[in-house]
Parts: sequence; C-alpha cells; structure tokens
Amino acid sequence: MLASRAGGDWPRSCDLADSLPMRVLVCPDKFAGTLSANEAAAAMAEGWREVAPDDEVTVRPLSDGGPGFLDSLSLDAVPGVRRIQVGTCDPVGRPVTGEVLVDGTTAYVESAQACGLHLLAQSERDPRITTSYGLGPLITAAVESGAREVVIGLGGSATNDAGAGMLAALDAAPLDAAGYALPYGGAALAACARLGGSPRLRGVRLVAATDVDSPLTGLHGASSVYGPQKGASRSDVLELDAALTRFAEVLERDLAGCPAGLAGVPGAGAAGGLGAAILALGGRCESGIALVRRLSRLDDALDAADVVITGEGSFDHQSLRGKVIAGVAEAARDRALPCVVLAGRISAGRREAARIGVAAAYSLEEHFGSVEQAMSRPAEGLRALAARAARQWSR
Repeated sequence: MLASRAGGDWPRSCDLADSLPMRVLVCPDKFAGTLSANEAAAAMAEGWREVAPDDEVTVRPLSDGGPGFLDSLSLDAVPGVRRIQVGTCDPVGRPVTGEVLVDGTTAYVESAQACGLHLLAQSERDPRITTSYGLGPLITAAVESGAREVVIGLGGSATNDAGAGMLAALDAAPLDAAGYALPYGGAALAACARLGGSPRLRGVRLVAATDVDSPLTGLHGASSVYGPQKGASRSDVLELDAALTRFAEVLERDLAGCPAGLAGVPGAGAAGGLGAAILALGGRCESGIALVRRLSRLDDALDAADVVITGEGSFDHQSLRGKVIAGVAEAARDRALPCVVLAGRISAGRREAARIGVAAAYSLEEHFGSVEQAMSRPAEGLRALAARAARQWSR
C-alpha cells in the first residue's frame, strides 16, 4: 500500500528561496458518494491556504467522463458556447433536468445527468431494471442543436442495459419475438429479438469519453466488474451478463455501423454498456481525461505550477489506468512537478503509483481511522490532509 507521510520523509519539492510563494494547482476528480469535484477542490484549496496563505492556489476540478464532465470542460468563457437545458428522466423514470453544451459543431453531453448512480437512493439500485432512456433526450437535443459531433461523457452510471434505453428513446426500441417493446433494464434484454427502428441521428458522429476500456461481457465486463457497485447480486451478474451477450448479437445484426465482436471491443463495457451502444452506432471511444485535459487547457495550468494536488474517492489499481489521477500525475511527471494525491482510501501500490508520477499520497481513511468517518466527514478531512500536505510541500 502507498503510505502517506508527513514530516521530513519526502523530498522537498525544490530548494528555491523560502520567501517565494508556491504556485499550487488543485485538480481532483469527484469523491464518489460524498463530494463533487468542485467541492473536493474547494476543501483542498482551503486546507492548503490555512498553512500557506501566500501561495498562489489555482483550482481546476476535473472529470474523466463521469459526474462533473461538463463543468470540467472550461468552455463557458469561449465566445459562442451555449448551454441548453433539457428535460429528461433518471434511471427509474423520474423527471430530471440535464444540459447540452454546444461549441460550434460539437456538442457535449454528460450521461450521469440522466443515468448517474448518485441520482438513486441505496434502496433503488437495481441494474436489472434501471434504464439509460434519459440519455436519449440529451442526445436528441444535441442533434437538434445543429452539432455534427456529440461527445458523451460516460461514467458513474446506475444502469447495466448496454444503452438499450437510450436506443429506445432514439426510436430503436428493443423488441421481443412477438414484436412487443421490452421492459426497461438489463435483465429484459435476454428476450431481445430485434430492434424496432433506426436511431434518429441525422448522420451525427458520436464519441464516448470514458476512463474504461473493459469489454461488454465476460469476467472483465460491465456486469461482472461494475454490476455489484450498482446493486447486483452474484446471480444478478450472471443473468445480466447473459442478457447483454444476447443484446450484443442483436446490435451486430441490426445496426450497419456496429463492429464485429462488439461484446469484446475495448470500451464497450463503459457505463453499464453504454459504450457498446455508441460503438454499435458507428461511434468511437476516446480517453475522457485526455479530452478534458485538452478542452480545460490543463497543460497551461500545469506549466504555471510548482506542485500539483489531485485525488478521488478511492486511489486503487483502476486509478493507475486512464483515470484523472493517472492523467494528472503523468502530465506532472513529464514536467518534473511533484504530484500529491489526497484520496478517501488508498490501495494502489507505492511503486506503481510512483511509476506514473505520484510523489506522495494521503488518505481520509488513515486520517480518521475508519471508512465510516471518512465517508461522513470528507470535506473536513480533505482540508486537514491538504494542510498536512502544505506543511510538507510548501516552501
């Protein structure tokens, strides 16, 4: 485990005169289930400033495609960019409002605004019946805006229906052998015989922005890896995996743009299989953090920084591949900047973390002594961890 340290164990960031203020870049992801990226960044910045009030602290919340994706793009200040409010529904059909961000001929959509796990109470989490239908109206609004390309941030989903609900909203509903529309949710797809129409996209290109390269089905697929986080039991996982296997066969047969072997294509398992639906519609997958890094002009902020603070709820093996921490740490490493991680809990190996550019990591679990306290007092804990980091890393 990557241990957090204080005092003089870690090397100083530099040996410049102590009178010079540090330029600190704070750029975390969300802390799932507790804090948004904005809230986490604000707590970190506050804690750092308590110890080093003269340091220049720049806050840049990030996302790899999940909740907070639109807010992380930093496009609002660009002339001509529009935000369109769209009425849609959550994973169990309740009304919610989402947004489409339009920049010229490109529109950006955040699937978590309609499909997010954070929209459901613990008792409502059941990927056998939750639906991605609400993403359909967001994509339709993006198409109607005149965009020629729609970038869809994927992550943090409560669904496991391989985008079947989204396709239904786009006029391509999954049907059973008798021609009746299937119930919503992943489990019903076991009875899918065909699609009931062609999706209304007007030739618009789709791009999935995601941190996940997992396949749709199998041991490393959407149901097996992420289903339990969404409320699936072991028997549910087996049922859902079989249903998605069947649905992938239908998509390959009925959609002309669908790649062969869809169930095994990297990225198909993103967001409960929404990646598969986007690929089946002729779309492509792109690294969410790479896209956010470019559109948020993160490199400019990194070029002006002396130390970088990032983080997320769980710093684990998945963090080392394609997520916010990996993207930030690697960019900091390329600039010889120290990158410090503040996380809810840490299970990533120290050697592996150092390899991607992480200089030190501090956990809320260690700070409080329990996961329960870390979950119930995250902002307070992040302020304390950031102050601890500042004592070590500020000049």
